Order: sequence, then structure tokens, then C-alpha cells
Amino acid sequence: MRYIKSSKLRLAFAKSRFKLANNSTRNYRVLHRHINGGLLTGPSSKYSPLSLTARRTIVSIIVRNLPRLLRLRYLVLGGTVTGGVAAQKRYEEWKDKLPDTEWLKAYFPQSQLISERFTDYWADFKKSAARMQKGFSLPDASWMPPTLVQTWNERKESLRDALNDLHLSGPEAHLLGGKDNISSVHKFTDREVSTNSDTARSQSSGAGGGSVRQESKQAESKDIQDELMTLQIQYQHEIDKLEKENRELRRQVLLSKTGSTSVADSKVRRSMRRSAIDMYSEVLDELSTYDHTYDTLDHLPRVVVVGDQSSGKTSVLEMIAQARIFPRGSGEMMTRSPVMVTLSEGPFHMAKFRDSPREFDLGKESELAALRREVEVRMRNSVNKGQTISSDVISMTVKGPGLQRMVLVDLPGVISTVTSGMATDTKSSIQSLCKKYMENPNAIILCIQDGSIDAERSNVTDLVSSIDSEGKRTIFVLTKVDMAETSLHNPERIKKILDGRLFPMKALGYFAVVTGRGNQNDSIQSIKDYEEEFFKNSKIFRDKLLKPSQMSTKNMSMAVSTKFWKMVRDSVEQQADEFKATRYNLETEWKNTYPGQRELDRLDLFEKAKGELLDQLVSLSQIQSKEWEDEFTKRLWDKTCTHVFEAIYLPAASSSNLGTFNTTIDIKLKQWSDKSLPQTAVDVGSNALKERYSSLIEELKKSNSNENKDTDLSITEPFKMAVIEEVFKRHQWDSKAEGSLRVLQQSCLEDRSINSRQQWEDSVVFMETTLQDMLKQADEKLNEMTGPGWATQWTSWKSRTPEQNSTLAIKHELEKLLGHEKVRKSQLSADEMTAIRKNLQMQKVEASDDLIRETWHQVYRKQFLNHSLTTAKMCRKAFGFYQKGLTPEQCGLDCKDVLLFWRVQQMMQTTSNALRQQVTNHEARRLERIMKEVLDDFGEDKVKLEQLISGRRVKLAEDLKRVRHIQDKLEEFIQCLNRDKS
Repeated sequence: MRYIKSSKLRLAFAKSRFKLANNSTRNYRVLHRHINGGLLTGPSSKYSPLSLTARRTIVSIIVRNLPRLLRLRYLVLGGTVTGGVAAQKRYEEWKDKLPDTEWLKAYFPQSQLISERFTDYWADFKKSAARMQKGFSLPDASWMPPTLVQTWNERKESLRDALNDLHLSGPEAHLLGGKDNISSVHKFTDREVSTNSDTARSQSSGAGGGSVRQESKQAESKDIQDELMTLQIQYQHEIDKLEKENRELRRQVLLSKTGSTSVADSKVRRSMRRSAIDMYSEVLDELSTYDHTYDTLDHLPRVVVVGDQSSGKTSVLEMIAQARIFPRGSGEMMTRSPVMVTLSEGPFHMAKFRDSPREFDLGKESELAALRREVEVRMRNSVNKGQTISSDVISMTVKGPGLQRMVLVDLPGVISTVTSGMATDTKSSIQSLCKKYMENPNAIILCIQDGSIDAERSNVTDLVSSIDSEGKRTIFVLTKVDMAETSLHNPERIKKILDGRLFPMKALGYFAVVTGRGNQNDSIQSIKDYEEEFFKNSKIFRDKLLKPSQMSTKNMSMAVSTKFWKMVRDSVEQQADEFKATRYNLETEWKNTYPGQRELDRLDLFEKAKGELLDQLVSLSQIQSKEWEDEFTKRLWDKTCTHVFEAIYLPAASSSNLGTFNTTIDIKLKQWSDKSLPQTAVDVGSNALKERYSSLIEELKKSNSNENKDTDLSITEPFKMAVIEEVFKRHQWDSKAEGSLRVLQQSCLEDRSINSRQQWEDSVVFMETTLQDMLKQADEKLNEMTGPGWATQWTSWKSRTPEQNSTLAIKHELEKLLGHEKVRKSQLSADEMTAIRKNLQMQKVEASDDLIRETWHQVYRKQFLNHSLTTAKMCRKAFGFYQKGLTPEQCGLDCKDVLLFWRVQQMMQTTSNALRQQVTNHEARRLERIMKEVLDDFGEDKVKLEQLISGRRVKLAEDLKRVRHIQDKLEEFIQCLNRDKS
């Protein structure tokens, strides 16, 4: 810290020398005008009293400059060699407070070097004064009145005596005059210079013979002005050198705080204590997502950069940031969304996006190109389809040695015409976006105007004046002044612009800058050199049309930074108080609306729901194996029983031959296992897994509901259901498992051997249960087709429809046909169809062939099921006949159906066991991995989260958390500001 203050003292010293040079230039100009006026003013004119005061005027002017010059020299040399009394006293006061800084001596230039440089500058100054003294001689004065010649001789001698006094040095120079004399000189000089200038102009116009002499004097005056300008530039170069040394020393201090001693080491340890501007930028980032309207809360200062398209707006920002960080284009819109750039000081020149850990080294061209591409990609991604610009903010931090600390927001350039390829509302959208940022009462408006075009073509000035009509927070910047100087015939027009007399707007300050020659590949340093060289040789500078403080990007950025921090200090505590009031109101509303409940925001509820979903996945592994297998068996049979009965059992049973029956069964089962059975089993396993997991979530909801803890669950229920749906949509059963299932199923279906009585009895029970269920379904279907019976008609007051009456008549005819003959076929012959139709016509019943066939299908199924059920009951004790291998003719029982159901039952048991192993060993873990992926995707999709987890309670908790977070950051920033003040 001691070292930094010493650097600041050195910088202040150089700037004082620069100021002195400016004063000297101004006073030489006054002397020159005064002498010219004296040559043409004699004692006979009305200005003859001036002759009595000329000596005092000149001496007073010199007195006003020499005390400053000699006092400065005395202080510098005396402080360097022996030290002044006041400097020694102050040093003694500071020495006890500051740490040891002996190690910094290596970074300071030697005092002898400073003395030598000052001596050289002083010698140059005396030479200039001597040349000026020699120039005060008159040509032949025979044409002049004697009194005028005498007056001039007196003035000339007094002026030479005064100039000879310039050889005085040391404390004696302070004896030349006092405070009263200096103040009188100021008043007298202003009056006399104005009077003599007017007199000189009037008499010069009447003296044709003196035009040559006047031109000679003007040339000498111009030479003196050039020398003083050169001296001023030299002083400025010295200041720049000191500032550069200061930046390097500050960089070393920052590196020492990180414990790094070299550039390579510092790349590993870049984490440093956050500066005030970093804290302030974090507050703005939080507010950008909290309040998008700036209606009530977010009135914190920003530097809002607005300008017409291609006015050099982005180039000005790059000059302030000292790096070409933005995408480049030629005449096209490049800035498509707001870019908030936080500038801060750091040991290395680097850039970083707020939401990315990557750091871009701005000293490397490859890193700069990558940064520009990233900015362009982010801009294009933020623009919605069918739009040209976006309101999404791209937040970036740029750090580097000597950067002015501030926060700038680069906005899209204002356009006057919507071209092809743009959305129709692009012009109004840009203006609305600019107004939204400029309407912030604490925003600093940096208005960029292209100096190379006519002022009448400007769009941004009217826009800015409509927001800040008084110009209390507007800074005007005229770009491309080099092009403006060459294209404008009247340089006074530039002066009018920078004096605020041309545009119908007001501003705090006016600046002229040059941002390059138009070559996009120029480096920042080359542009700075070009800007300095231009203003050095520029006509508007040499003719004093502009003040030096109005020129260059450096002066402009320093002025903007100063205004920015002033507004920050003036407004930040008021903003903090507003957030305190908002926090109190939100907390009161929460206590009154949701008493005794935790303040869980959307992120908290998301984490809670995420934990519950993952916990229930763990519960899947706690389900018993038998429970899984029973579940799979039931679901698999429900899925396949219709196919087994309709496509396998019925077609095979229509044949009374045992060999034909077995052959048909084998073929049908083979086709089934090769094609659809494995996939059906996989679908059964996946559906069972999904429904069982959903049932666990439902049980959790019911258990919490019974304990009056259902508030959070009701809020997150839509989110959970959406996650589960997405998980099982992505979940795909292992393809290898399907092939394994096919092998196991084919093996079971080909096995015809029943090894024990228990297996036989189990098969019979399975067959009976299945037949009874199907018989029940057939009866229900027939009753639905034929309508209610007579008992139901009387008790329920129902009647049959005409179609149901027809179906009932068809049913009776088909039952007669089945009663006359034991048929075992599933289709009616053509003769049987004709006979049934004639019988129905005799009963005056109209029926279509399709209705007859549909009714026959149900009647036949019922008759077949009854017959098969009777056979199953009879075969319950026939295991001995099967074991002995007796044929139906030998034992009197046809039990071949039992063998079919045995084969199907074994297949289902084996499949269920395989599905259970696949679920517990593989699919549960795969499901957990997919669940985590889906939760991560949902967590990153803020829009989806807001849709699925919503409600007043969530919104209130979100606002509370964010307001507290912003308030904490504001208080931290205010504490940092107070530390910097102290």
C-alpha cells in the first residue's frame, strides 16, 4: 500500500509539471498579444494610460508563473537531496503507520534521474525565453511618432529586465510578488489583452506597410507555440511512462498477494480477493434475473452505451477495454443482444463469461478470436426464431493492468430502416430495449455519434434527449474525428458539436475520439498511437478549437469512470434500503400465509423431489423375488392368454386326431416364440417396472398425506410424474436380454415331459382356472349381445333392443345345432348357414351373416370351454395314465390339453424368473442412471422447472431468497466501498 501511494505521488508530480507547461503556454500567448498591442498604441491615443502600467503588467505575469515554477523545482530538488521541513514531517507521520517497503526501491527511478530530466526541461524553457526576448525588436521607426517610439523603448527595456529575472532560482523567486499583486495581474491582464487585441486589429487593417512585419511576428509566435506544444507533449509522454510503471508495479503487488512470483506460476493461482467492481457486477447479474423492468428496484448505475448502427460504438468499448473482444462486421448488425462488460484491474489481461469457468488470455490473438466467436455464438443462440435481437444479457468480465473500473452495457445499434432478413419490428424493438436501459434514473448514457456523417442523419441523439432532456447523466462521444476533419470544410462545425450547440441535446461532457483507420486487424496499441499522432497534428487541436481534456479515448474513459463511481456512491445505499423494505414485506407475507412452514424455493423443492425419486428407486431392490415373479406371471398371462386360446388352442382342438393336435400345437408355439413372445415379455417387464415404481411414489404421497405433510408433495407432483414419464420413455430394455428370453422360452415350450404328480395337478389347476375365467367372459359377452333375461327385465325395468332379440333367436338356433351333434369345429359350413337363415325367416327374424357368425363364435366358445372344463376335471387324477403312456383310447380320457397348459405354464414361470433377475441385476441400475440424467436435464431447463414447480408459495420463497442474496451482496459491496474511502 505504501508503494502504491508513492507511485500516486510520482504521478501527481508529473501531472503538476504538465499543468505548469499549460500555464506557461497561455502566458506566452498573452505576452505576445500585449507586445503587438503596445507597438500600435501611442501616448496620443485614448489608451495612453497603458504605457504607465506596461512594466507592472509584464512583471506581474512573470511573477504569477515564476513562483510556481521555482517553487516546484525547489520542492523536487530539496525533497530529493535534503528534504523539506513539511515533507519530512509528513513522512515521519506516515512512517509509523506503513509497513516496510525497502523492497520497492528497485522499482522506483533514481532521484538523480528526475533532477537531470527537470534540468534539461528547464534549459529548453530558458532557450525558448531567450529567443522570445531577441524577437522583440523594431524595424525602422522613422515613420512613428517620437512619443510612440519613446513609449516602446521604455516597454522594451522593462520587458528585457523582466525576462532577465528568469535566471533567478531557489526561494528568492518567491519574493517577486504576493497574493494581492497576482490577483491584480489577473484582472488587469484580461482587460488589457482584450483591449490591445481590438486596437491591434483596427490599426493593422489601416497600415498596409506593416503587413509584412505582422506576418513575421505571427510566424515567430507560431514557432513559440509549436515549441510549447512539443514541451507539453514531452510532459505527457513522461506522465504516460510513469503511469505504465505504476501499472507494472501494481501488477507485481497483485501477484504478490496471490503468492505467485512468475507469469507461469500465476496462471495456476489466479484466484484473488474480489475487488469492489467485481462485487458490484455480481449484484447487477443477480438483478438481471430478478427484475427485468427496472420499475421499482433495480436503479443501480450502469454505463449504457447507445449509438447508431456502425457509429463506432463497439470500437469505443474495445478501446476502453484495451482489447478487440467483440465480433466484427462490415456494415451489418453485429450486436444482437445486450452485452454487460465489467472492467476491473488485474495483473493479467483476461476475459471470462459469468456462467463459464474458461478464461481467455487477451494477449494472444488465438484467444481473442475464440472469445469473439463465443460472443457471436451466444448472441445468435439468444435470439428467438423469427426475431433479430434479444433482450437476454451476456455478462462478461475483463481484467487487466490499468483498466478503468466500471460496468458498461453495449446495446444494439439504433437503425432508421428495416432491411430484408430482419424482423418487421426490429427498429421498434431496438428503441424499446435502449429506452428500458436508459430510463434507469442512475444509468450513465454514453451517447456515441459518428463524426464522419451529417449530423442531420443522427437517430440516437433524439432518442437520448427524449430520456435525459437536461443532460444530467449523458456523456457525448464523437467518433471518427479524423474522417470528419478531412470531409468537413468548416472545422467550426466540430467545435459546435462538442460545445453542445449543434444537436438538440444536452450532456455532462463532450469528447472527440479516434478509433482506428478502418482496418479491423489493427491492434489496440496501434490505434492509440494513431489517435495520439492525429490529435498532435490535427488542425482542430493546433487552432485550439478543442480543449485537450476533450480529446482521446483515455480522457473519455477516465471521465466516464469518475462519473460512474460518483453515481454508485450516491445511490447504492438507497438501493440497499429499498431491498431491506422489500425483504421485510415478503417475510411478513410468508409468516401470515404459510405459518410454520419452511421457506423452500424452486431449487429446494427440486432437490427434495429429486431425493425422493432416487430413494424410491432404492426401494425397488427391497421387493421380494416371489412378489416380482408373481407380478410378471400375472401380467404375462393377461397379455398372452387371448393369443394362446384363439390362435393356438382353438385351431388345434378342432381336430380330433391326437397327432394332428400335437403337430398343430408345436407349429403354433414355435411361431409364437420366434416372433412376438420375447418382445411381449420385455414389454411386460418394462410396464411392470414402471407401474411398480409409480405405485411406490403414490404410497409415499398417501403416507405423507395422512401425516398432514402433503403440501410439498402436491407442489412437486407434476414434476415427479413428468420425470417418471421421461425416464421410461428413454429407458430401453437390454437387447441382449430379448435374445436370452427367446432361447429360454423355446426350450420350455418344446418340453412335453411332466415329471411329477404335483406338476400335473398344478397344470390341471392352471387349466381349470383359465377355462373358468374365459367361460365367465364368454357368458358376459353373450348376455351383452342377447340382452337382459326375464328376471332382470322385471327387477331392473329393462328391455331388449330389436338387435338383441335377433341375437337371442340366433343363439337358440345355434344351440339346437350343437345339441343334435357334438361338433368340434370353429367355423359353420355353408349348408348350416342356409339352414339357420331359413329357420330365422320362418320366425320372421332378420339377421345378417356377420351377426350369425359373431354369435356362433361366442356360442361355440362357450360350448368348447364347458367341454374343456369337464375334461380338465376328469383328468385331475389321470397322471398315472400319462406316466404309463396310455392313449386316450386305452384309458378312456383325452388329457392332451393338460400337456399344452403345462408347457405354457412352464414358459411363463421361466420368463418371470428371467425378468426378475434382469430387473434386479441390470434394469434397476440402468433406470437409476437414466433417472439422474433426466433430473440433470430438468434442473438445467429453467423454463420447464418453472412450469412443473409453480405456485404462489414457490414464487414467494423464490423472491425471499433472491432479495436476501442481493441484499447481502449489496451490504458486502458497501463495506468494501467504505474500506476504500478510509
